[in-house]
Order: sequence, then structure tokens, then C-alpha cells
Amino acid sequence: MRYLPLTDLDRAAMLEKIGSPDMDALFADVPEEARLVGPIEGLPMQASEMVVEGHMRRLSKKNLAAGDAAFFCGAGAYRHHVPASVDHIIQRGEFLTAYTPYQPEIAQGTLQMLFEFQTQVARLYGCAVANASMYDGSTACWEAVAMARRVTKKNLAVLGEGLHPHYVSVVRTMAKFTGDSIADRAPTLQASAGEDALIAEIEANDLSCVVVQYPDILGRIPDLERIAQAAHAKGALVIAVNTEPVALGAIKSPGELGADIVVGEGQSIGVGLQFGGPYLGLFAVRDPKHVRQMPGRLCGETTDAEGKRGFVLTLSTREQHIRREKATSNICTNSGLCALAFSVHMTLLGEEGLRRLAAWNHGLACEAADALDKVPGVTLLNDTFFNEFTILLDRDAREVARELAARDILGGVSLGRLYPEEDQLAHGLVVAVTETTSSEDIAVLADALKEVLA
Repeated sequence: MRYLPLTDLDRAAMLEKIGSPDMDALFADVPEEARLVGPIEGLPMQASEMVVEGHMRRLSKKNLAAGDAAFFCGAGAYRHHVPASVDHIIQRGEFLTAYTPYQPEIAQGTLQMLFEFQTQVARLYGCAVANASMYDGSTACWEAVAMARRVTKKNLAVLGEGLHPHYVSVVRTMAKFTGDSIADRAPTLQASAGEDALIAEIEANDLSCVVVQYPDILGRIPDLERIAQAAHAKGALVIAVNTEPVALGAIKSPGELGADIVVGEGQSIGVGLQFGGPYLGLFAVRDPKHVRQMPGRLCGETTDAEGKRGFVLTLSTREQHIRREKATSNICTNSGLCALAFSVHMTLLGEEGLRRLAAWNHGLACEAADALDKVPGVTLLNDTFFNEFTILLDRDAREVARELAARDILGGVSLGRLYPEEDQLAHGLVVAVTETTSSEDIAVLADALKEVLA
């Protein structure tokens, strides 16, 4: 990419155009402590390409990669084996360079792939219709809350205690600009997923929706059907959030249990961890009457003038296609390549393969839970879980996680890291186990915890 410097006159003209008196005013929303003042200390003003490459290689060696360690991190991003055939297929030229086409009917291959993807997501979620993907699970969650307001004409959204804190943060940020009221609270360290308190809150308020993660951030599996019955009795929609789609090979789909909108993260099928992205937002609705309130794009099947099967962009309700004030979404796009990877992997698995994979994950997670629960200073929180559960330690879990990392063990995600302002959660550690985890890895983690907690 070329470096195109701007002169002081260029900057002044741009600032004048947008009505900002100076650069400091332009970045007023960024806290002062987060702003960079002057050059970065220790970084030379210039260096050759070879020197920079060598420096970056040395820095990269300081990372502890998932594939180089006993790995138990999850909390919304999961390590699964992605078959080599997935990368082979998505790197074909006709797929790799394809984005959402603006003359869509010309790109029949892309449209057919998105149509198949939608079908897979709808079946996975137990819904009638899915869209052609979104940015990620957190923005899909917000879009669902906004959609619930449009459908119900109410503006109070209640977020269940087990919703991922990053998802809560995105919802709260976006709600600042829409008039939505958001009620949420941090999770309690108990085996119950907090259904009683949530249902009491539903019954006491006139709300647009209730948002429930399934399984939740602590790995617990809430009684979604019971929550849905309470919400529907009050005229509210139920939004189910799923961050681990593999779980739906073992537990009932949210649509079957009464969820009206199901959203989530598709990263764990077909898309590796990649040091933080990319991700894939999934979005589906149970009732076809809600389709026109869905954000994003929807691909459909039709026949051409000669009666041949074809595919079209049936619905496109975002601001790039229609007037901004008429759009159902102003932040969504479809993650075409990640959606393709998801679809390829899901096709290779098939329904039977997904169920076997889910059973494998759950079996290993049970093995890990049993082993860790026997370690002095460790208590298993969960009664129910899929491939992720929470353990309570007799020390701050952040410290323990760092000591484990020093031993080349990525032992989980500490609740203190997810909820830094909630001291009562500091001893919780969320542990995820997938088919990439071996019995030897589990033994290594258990032995290391015995030493660290001794």
C-alpha cells in the first residue's frame, strides 16, 4: 500500500470541512490516557524492509500459539480441527475474490453458496429463514435487539446474566443512539443459569425482548423453553445467542425451544482462531412473518425465463441499497468468505458428522471436568455443560492463568479478565475442551493446577 502523506494545509482543509477546530477535537471521544503523544519510544523513525521483517519474526516468536500448547480457551472463540479441504476449496479463484455482487444475478455461484449457507444455518438453529451472514456474533446480537424493537414497538431489552460481556458491551454501545433501554447484570457463580430471576424480571416489565445465551458464558445450559413461555406471555420476543454452533449437534436447537430470533458466532465451524479473527455472524428467525424486519441480505431460489433453476438476491435491506432511514441495518455486511468456509465444513460433516463431533467434544469435556474437580483448591461450578464449564479456584484465576501460560498451558479464560470490575467473579476460570484436546492435555492441566494451587 502506498504512503500518501498530507500537508498541514491538507489537514486544515479537511478539519474545516467537517467542522473540527483541530486534531485534538477530532479525537475528543478517545480518552487522553489512550492517546499516543509523540513517537513510539524505542521505535526507529525508519528501517529497511528486511530489518522490519526480521524484527516482526522475532516478536511473533513470543506468542504462545494455540497449536503449540495444551489449549483450553473458549469464551466465544473455539479451536476446532478444520479439514484441509476447506482451505483448498475457499482458495479457488471463483470463491476467494467474490464479495457481495452488486449485479447479483450474474454471480450465480456466489448466490447459490449463500443460499446453501442460509439453509444450513436455518436447520442448525431450528428456524424458518436465515440471512446471508453478518459481521460477527456480537453485532448480530445487537441487530436482533434492534429488530425486536421494530417488531414489538417497545424499547426495553433484558439481557440474561449469562450473555457474553463483549456482546453486552456492543449492545449497550449501539443502544446509546437508538433510544433502546438495556437491563443487564453480571452472572452469579452458581450452577443455575439464573432462570428464576430472569423470569421475574420479564413478568415485572413491558419489554421488547429477552436475550439469553445458550449455552451461556459460564458453560451452563439455560432452560430456554421455560424462559420463552414467560416472554411470550408478556408479548416479548426471545433472542437466543449461541457462540458455539457445534453444541447444537448435541442439544436442542433454540428455535425448537421457542426462540423467535437466533443469532450467534459461526467461527468454530470452518474458520480457525487466526489470532483474533475474522468472525462470522449468524442470524435466523423462526416465524417467516418477521423476514422483512431482518437485517442484511437474503438469497432466494427461482427459475429463469427458460425454466432453469437460478438464484437471486431476494431481500437487501441495508443502507447501501436503499435510503438510510429506511434501512433495517446500518452496520451489517455479509462475511462471504467465512460463510463459504462454514458451509464447506458443514457440508463435509453432514448431520451425522456434526452429531458425532458434538458427542466427542462433550465426552472430552466430561473427562476434563472430572479430572479438574479432583484437584485440591478446584471446585466445578456446573451441573450442565456442553464442551465448556467453569471452575472456581482458591486464588485469583487471572494469576493462575498467567502461571499456567508460563508453563506453556493456555488453561482457560479467567472471569476476572472478562469482568474486571466484578471482584466476586475473580476466582472463576472458564475451561473449554474440543476434539483438538487430548487426554494427555487434560492430565497436564490437572497436574499443573495441583502445583500452582499448592
